[in-house]
Amino acid sequence: MTRTSLIALAAFLAALAAGCGGAPDGDRLGVVVSIPPQAQFVERIGGDLVHVTVMVPSGASPHQYEPSPSQLAAVADAALYVAVGSGIEFEIAWLDRIRSANPDIPLVVSAEGIEPAPASAHVAGGEAPETDTHVWVSPRNAAVMARNTCDGLVAVDPAHAGRYEAGLDSLLAELDALDRAIRASLANASRRRFLVYHPSWGYFARDYGLEQIAIEHEGKEPSARGIAELVETARRLGIVVIFASPQFTVRSAEIVAREIGGRVVFVDPLGRDYLATMRAAAEAFGASLE
Repeated sequence: MTRTSLIALAAFLAALAAGCGGAPDGDRLGVVVSIPPQAQFVERIGGDLVHVTVMVPSGASPHQYEPSPSQLAAVADAALYVAVGSGIEFEIAWLDRIRSANPDIPLVVSAEGIEPAPASAHVAGGEAPETDTHVWVSPRNAAVMARNTCDGLVAVDPAHAGRYEAGLDSLLAELDALDRAIRASLANASRRRFLVYHPSWGYFARDYGLEQIAIEHEGKEPSARGIAELVETARRLGIVVIFASPQFTVRSAEIVAREIGGRVVFVDPLGRDYLATMRAAAEAFGASLE
């Protein structure tokens, strides 16, 4: 554990010892989530009944982020923690520590019931990890996560079950409409492969008959040989767009883009407005596959 981590955990324990409790915002139910997209799920289901704290803030990477003391202290006031549960590094590093310090907080594993997928069919410079942790980039998976989230809210606040279930129904209708719209927009794409810096979009590709080719692998930049292979692959497939996430530096992506006469386009898999983020991503992918 780093010094920053120890300080943060110590502050969290101090907050618990001080007897923190109750909702962090008036009478609203305090709910903690790991990543920004989950916040919209909770807010759409719970409305004004909930107050959401996001542990990994917008612009940060769940592969590397360490929570601040104030974020950890917020967990002491919360009534529910909604984890992703797909193996993201933040939760591997922190979730057990948080729960051991606050064993009474109920935990929802929102990815429960989602079938794991390989991280990427093609990764430059090595084998892909066994499974892809980015389960939320599929609207169909998001629907599973929303249902699990609703179940958790009802369990801790059964008096408002009807309102939570109504919010869930509304969200599921929008996720279904989003899924159908994306499927229709990509059905006639002339090409089916796209190039990404970080392999965040595997579940999206699986759902819509696409294939992502990734530059970065498990946090490692490709070798010179790997870059050369990517350039050759991109030229052969007619790829001129490389998709990157704002959470990562993209030096390798920029090198490949220069070599193929292409450009880097940012798509954010961690946008807090999940529905808008997915629409924008689908539009960007679709334009690159024409």
